[in-house]
This record gives sequence, structure tokens and C-alpha cells, in this order.
Amino acid sequence: MATNGASARIGWIGMGKMGLPICLRLKGAGYRVRVLCRNDAAVSLASSHGFEVARSIAEAAGGVDVVVSAISDDKALLEIALAPGGLNDCLSGQQVYIDTSTVSPTASAQVAKALAAKPCAYLRAPVSGSTAAAAQGALTALVSGPSDTFAAMTEVFAAFTKKAFLVGAAEEARYLKLAINAMVGATSALLAESLALARNGGMDIQTIMEVVCESAIASPLLQYKRAAITSGDYKAAFSAAQMLKDFDLIEAAATATSCPMPLVSNIRKLYQDAVASGLGDQDFFVLTAGDEAQGRGAK
Repeated sequence: MATNGASARIGWIGMGKMGLPICLRLKGAGYRVRVLCRNDAAVSLASSHGFEVARSIAEAAGGVDVVVSAISDDKALLEIALAPGGLNDCLSGQQVYIDTSTVSPTASAQVAKALAAKPCAYLRAPVSGSTAAAAQGALTALVSGPSDTFAAMTEVFAAFTKKAFLVGAAEEARYLKLAINAMVGATSALLAESLALARNGGMDIQTIMEVVCESAIASPLLQYKRAAITSGDYKAAFSAAQMLKDFDLIEAAATATSCPMPLVSNIRKLYQDAVASGLGDQDFFVLTAGDEAQGRGAK
């Protein structure tokens, strides 16, 4: 099994909004990071930050201690893990695989079953937090998998998180991340209605948000989104389309476990409508813009 320390070698898959800042944190902590790049733009980005470049999964995983992925959805996870030439073909029993993505428990369990035959240690480690938190090393990791592997990866997680919780031995981390994202997505939806009520009472958005962010329901999330809400600039840190994808996962997990979630169904419809209105690429807090946003999306 791989060990902690700056001598550990890491193969990284998924150089997106979260992937790049996490990789930079790992590199800054002294880890040797090799990044999978499938096009020239990705090669240029990785090289500009001083990362080793791999052009295939086999090359990314070859000779490293730990492989980490941050990918978009179930399809991407199953492709990199189980497709021919994927991680299931490349990893050995001495390596560790950590996936930080938000994916379904079902897809994750498929990967776990395949890797158990090697046997390769697999940590499900979805992260909670913004891209800014990733850059600051302040994410929260929700981890499930073998406890001894989690212990061995303490310093790896410390490079990019403020806290890593071991929450179980199987897919518990996947369920917990979906539960948290349900609350995150619901915050935008509820705030949208609350802002509309306050505006109808004659208040301006600057005053509303100043008070909200000092009230009993103030939170790091609201503080982080405050500028977007007051300025009306909803450039995506996490898009409405991505939140809709997560609510699809939440509904599927709820159905699979016979867990009634009527509020989730209603909130999912709000994101579905936002995407249908052309707002899918906007930040998921675009719900708080109300009718003004719908008009912009339709143009």
C-alpha cells in the first residue's frame, strides 16, 4: 500500500474546476503529480503548472502510489475505471484509488466490486466545498472504504482538505455527499422565494443580503454567494445543470432506498426549469434572480 509523505507519487484524472486547484495543493505539499491530459489544451495547462503529463489512463496510473480522480458523473467514472484500458486493467494491489467526485452509490459499488478482485484499495472520497476552498486547501472530504487505507492517506487528504471524515466501509460517503448536496441545492431554492417576499415588501437586495448574512440562518455558503446575488453576476462556480445532475442522483438514491423526499422532487423541478430556460451554464444560485434570470436565459 502507498504511504504518506512527499515522496508519494500521484496520478491524477480530471483537470477541471476542482481538479486543478487540488492538484496545485498536492504539488505544493511536495507530491509528484502526473496528470492525465487527453488534448493539447490540457497538456498546455498541466505543463504550465509544472505537472508531469500522461496521455492515457495506463500512463497516469503506471508507477504511482495513488491514483485520484475528480470527474463529472457516473458515465465518466465507469469509463475511467471499468472500460478496456481503464483503472481496473491498470491498477495493482499495491496501489490506492481515491475518487473525489459526486456520483451515484450504484456506479461506485460497481467500481468497488471490480477493484476488490485485484485487490486494490478504493476510497470513495467526495469533497464538499467551493473552488475557492479547494485553492485554500479547505475542502471537507467525506470518505468511506478500508480504515487502514484511510489512515495511510492522512497526509494526502491534509494537503487539500481542512477535514477528512471516515464515515463507513462501503458507499456511505456517496449517500452523505448526496444528502449534503440536497441541502445545498435547497438553500438556493428557499432563498429565491424568501428574497422575492422581502423584495415585494419594498427592500433592496443589498440590504436584504446584509441582514441575512448576519442573521440566524447565516452560513459560509450564503456568505460565499452573497456577491453573486447582490451583483446579479451568476458566473458558475457550480452550474444549475450540474445541480440538476446531482438532484437526479439524489432522487435515484432515494427511490432505491425507499426514502420519501417530496421537497427534493419540487426543488429538482426548479433546476430543470432553469436549465430549460437556458440558464444551465449559470451558477445554481441563479434561482435567486427570479424572473429577471428567466428573461436573460430566453434571449
